[in-house]
Amino acid sequence: MSTSDTAQLSLLAPPEMRKEIRERITDLVSRYVQPTASELLLRLEKELGWSVRWELEAALREIEIDKSLSRAVREYVYGLIESGEVEEAIRGGNLPDRETATGIDALVHASNAYRSSEAFSEMITFMAGFREYAPYNNMLVKVQNPSCGFYAREKDWRERFDRYLKEDARPMLILAPMHPVLLVYDVDQTDGAPLPKHLTDFAKFEGEFDSSWLSRMTKNAGSYGIRVDVKTLSSSNAGFATTAHGSGDWKMRIALHDGLDAPSRLGVLCHELAHILLGHLGTDRDLWWPCRTNLTRQTVEIEAESVAYIVTTRLGLEGSSAAYVSGHLRGGPLPDSVSLDLIAKVAGAIEKMARENVPPKKPRPEPKRRRNQ
Repeated sequence: MSTSDTAQLSLLAPPEMRKEIRERITDLVSRYVQPTASELLLRLEKELGWSVRWELEAALREIEIDKSLSRAVREYVYGLIESGEVEEAIRGGNLPDRETATGIDALVHASNAYRSSEAFSEMITFMAGFREYAPYNNMLVKVQNPSCGFYAREKDWRERFDRYLKEDARPMLILAPMHPVLLVYDVDQTDGAPLPKHLTDFAKFEGEFDSSWLSRMTKNAGSYGIRVDVKTLSSSNAGFATTAHGSGDWKMRIALHDGLDAPSRLGVLCHELAHILLGHLGTDRDLWWPCRTNLTRQTVEIEAESVAYIVTTRLGLEGSSAAYVSGHLRGGPLPDSVSLDLIAKVAGAIEKMARENVPPKKPRPEPKRRRNQ
């Protein structure tokens, strides 16, 4: 169905339909839910009837130029329209297959089962020993050591965890009441009592491994403008994805821990690529991935690890996805904000990046209309 056909059919929709659609969509995104166009259309059809497809694109265009809404919302809607997702959904684009839904169901089940395990209890006891520091101090630590996962004072490491500072341990500075500054230390600056197994093996993937998967996936990431680096990171941080800065045409970059073996490095790369392609870090100028920055941390971590779980399982690897996701599910069901449609699409794209050479992505032509900021 073309845009002109949709415009003609919109004359048949109830006059208040477009307003209803706008209200439902703005309510949805205000609750940190950013579905794909297909999922959005399915939701609206269940609530308002089949005729919503006649007014969906027009309603989305009105939302996109509504400056009373946040930029994150308008960026999300802009991406849906300009990427062609809306048009495809109206034509009847596919929703996720049963295999993907079944795979995620299995991950949720395993994650909830993990919560009753001895390993989970050990990890919770360990984490409970850390003091709650103010968000500003957490930010200061991240500025000094972006890969830091756990930090504490020397006294806390000694008395709470039976761990001691290494010789020449490097401190980090935070602010504290009644003190100008306070010295704290990353877990990597300590020795002593063993750390919980989950903390040391949280990024471990094992199984029959084909080394070409990792090299091919790294090369194919470059076709998306994503640079992959191997760096020394904190032992509690297996990798991260962020915007690429500096010279070159890179759009994003991924850092992987240099201490990981090849299968584990592949599993972490799947997770970090998923964050980018799921739109968690925002879209790019060519709209090669969506803009879904208005999601909770729980949603983005469940989505990214679900993709990693599906891809590594299809490749015959077994990892710690269940343990990782359990901390974000908190024993409950899958959040409504998780997009099964996008998980399926991104998992398929990343698996393809491991198995075959992906041709370079084509730059997007100049948009037909000026983008509204």
